[in-house]
Amino acid sequence: MKNIKLIGPFRQILTMANLPEGGPIKDDSLELIENGGVLIQGEHILKVGTYKDLYLDAVQQGASIEEVEEETVLLPGLIDCHTHMCFGGSRHRDYSLRVAGVTYQEILQQGGGIHDTVQKTREASQEALSVMLHQRANRHLQDGITTCEVKSGYGLSVDAELKMLRSIQEVNSKHTLDMVSTCLAAHVCPKEFDDKQAYLQHIVQELLPKIQKEGLSDRVDIFVEEEAFNVEISREYLRQAKAMGFQLTLHADQFSTGGSRLAAELGALSADHLEASGEEEVKILAKSGVMPVVLPGASLGLGMHFAPARKILDWGGPLAISTDWNPGSGPMGDLLVQASLLGVYEKLSMAETLAGITARPAQALGLQDRGILQANKLADMVAFPCGDVREICYHQGKMKPVKVWKRGNEIHGKN
Repeated sequence: MKNIKLIGPFRQILTMANLPEGGPIKDDSLELIENGGVLIQGEHILKVGTYKDLYLDAVQQGASIEEVEEETVLLPGLIDCHTHMCFGGSRHRDYSLRVAGVTYQEILQQGGGIHDTVQKTREASQEALSVMLHQRANRHLQDGITTCEVKSGYGLSVDAELKMLRSIQEVNSKHTLDMVSTCLAAHVCPKEFDDKQAYLQHIVQELLPKIQKEGLSDRVDIFVEEEAFNVEISREYLRQAKAMGFQLTLHADQFSTGGSRLAAELGALSADHLEASGEEEVKILAKSGVMPVVLPGASLGLGMHFAPARKILDWGGPLAISTDWNPGSGPMGDLLVQASLLGVYEKLSMAETLAGITARPAQALGLQDRGILQANKLADMVAFPCGDVREICYHQGKMKPVKVWKRGNEIHGKN
């Protein structure tokens, strides 16, 4: 056997193995290996166990030793399963108006809002979008995020949406961080269309075939709200996209309900946002197999209540947590800060919080090869400078990783 190495010792390793399908997770129920190590071959994990036992295996197999001198706690690489990180321009003007009490409708009338970002993104070249996305990916990787989803949705035309998706593909091909692209051309109806249903048919007929031909994405998203696309026309669009072979995810229940039920009806991978979800919606999601994804960054950015994360778990559902990093409602983009604060307000155990940014978002993206530290999974790992896993959430995101490994290789600086 070749290209084998042992990494460790770590004061603790939280593997995220053997999670329940859904429901509450107690801190003491998680597999926690004291004084552990990870044996790796190439990009994948061979074995996780105590460093002492793995050291003997490593020596017998002629493996190299990558010694970790400082006291650290090891987790699976963090996963951000809902972002809008590819965009042009800034919405700092909108933010200053919003916190001063100006309504969103008034901001739109003053030339702000999503259409401002659409204009700036359309004006930006693919090269410029790629440079900005690369810089944001650098920050994410340094924060311990080894996989993230990136949506289009600020182009709202065939050419501009393709430009965004090509930019995402370009950066993904060059950057260490893995990106999963999603077509969100159905973000809102562009100004060029008076008929929302006609716009969605335009996407189906003119954009989605081109996306498939170029292999730019196999995922489709839609913003299900009356002001964007109502349930009825969203259903038809999603059915057509699914028939073409696209996986589905939905912006659901952010301001009103209906989207989560539609996600369950159509067998979507995930239903994201859920701030407006009530008990009935939570129950439906818990029975559906759809991953609930909550986005505390959007609540913080808009000054509104969090999604009912505690209720989702208590009714038997799983829970993924993501940043919603975008220029409008979620400009922070710091996954660990947002997850830690959500945990405080929604009374999540640390196990529930950490599962929500590792194993659960991997499920939301349909990725079976990461989010857990065990044999045959990708060696995506992140080490924090502490001796107790509880320290990570205790510092509410202020504690950052000291080491990040992507596919078995330690990452240093920018990528």
